[in-house]
Amino acid sequence: MASSLITALTVTTPHTTAAPVPVTAGERNGLLEALAKIPDPRDPRGIRYPLSAVLAVAVCAVMAGASSFAAITDWLHDLEGHARTSLGFGDAVPVGTTMWRLLIRLDPTLLATVLAGWLHTRAQRPGSPSRRYRRVIALDGKTLRGARLGDGRQVHLLSALDTSTGLVIAQVTVDTKSNEITSFVPLLDAVETVLGTLAGVLFIADALHTQTGHADEVTARNAHLLVQVKGNQPTLFKQLKRLPWAQIPVGDRTRDRGHGRRETRTVKAVTVATPGGIAFPHAQQAVRITRTRIIAGRTSRETAYLTVSLPAGHATARDLQTWIRRHWHIENKIHHVRDVTFREDLHQARTGTGPAVIATLRNTAIGWHRITGATNIARATRQANRR
Repeated sequence: MASSLITALTVTTPHTTAAPVPVTAGERNGLLEALAKIPDPRDPRGIRYPLSAVLAVAVCAVMAGASSFAAITDWLHDLEGHARTSLGFGDAVPVGTTMWRLLIRLDPTLLATVLAGWLHTRAQRPGSPSRRYRRVIALDGKTLRGARLGDGRQVHLLSALDTSTGLVIAQVTVDTKSNEITSFVPLLDAVETVLGTLAGVLFIADALHTQTGHADEVTARNAHLLVQVKGNQPTLFKQLKRLPWAQIPVGDRTRDRGHGRRETRTVKAVTVATPGGIAFPHAQQAVRITRTRIIAGRTSRETAYLTVSLPAGHATARDLQTWIRRHWHIENKIHHVRDVTFREDLHQARTGTGPAVIATLRNTAIGWHRITGATNIARATRQANRR
């Protein structure tokens, strides 16, 4: 039944047959109390439905596979009476237009921060991390292709994924008159709000974020940056290509086979001295990764250059190999799932903050299923809908 998902989300700890995990503050508060931190945009006069109840329904409905505002309302109307009561609803529940008008007026960045904080607390595990552990956060943007505004421009979101937990811990909307570069600092602010501190965190981003301002901002927060270098930084790109890579030994090599292809990934890294070494602030190492693929007997080779602000003692070639591959997690485990399972690119919500709000709900649903052990999100949503 649909109501059991409400129960599972509002209890202080999930049911388990294993030894109980110490209850954290976030788990004790529960979903409803976490959502109570979000200010209500409505006029206090005449409010019939609690905001936290409406948001809890939206979260649970998307966890059960709802892919639109209409589907969220349908899921609410299918709830049993006792489940509605436990959420704070009376005999009546809001109609679709009421739900839609409320959700598209919310602050999407604040909503993302509150829900990410709730999931992050639940995902934490007792015990000290290993000496080699480092939190790695992948940054990437996504255009919502169905959310086309009146002037033809599309909504674009910049997200941060904690690669160790599979949680999107921050998401901001990129100004339609700008690009991801101006949204980098607000995204760092949102990540810091959830984590409490950025000290020691490694951010991985694509070549668009190979910006001196980004490197300075990350370093000022005692964090680190691993970025790819392409033609948007021509001087730096030429410097990296001209390094004596033939004389530098291979630091790590991996071989994979699958999907009809064989791939070899070779990583070389060399310590550089700045200033005067390469034209990028705070860079400690230059990295070259070579990917050789054999598909149907044809061989292709691709070379990528990167810089990282961690010294060799804290970022070995094997570490770099692992971290670089983790950057793909945000595309494979978040963006692809939102498109395929939740049909995001077909969804044409474009009014107010609606596109960013429902994207946040999808991130939350994916994150919840990840931390509860699901590997197939489509199957997990179907199972949740049958409860």
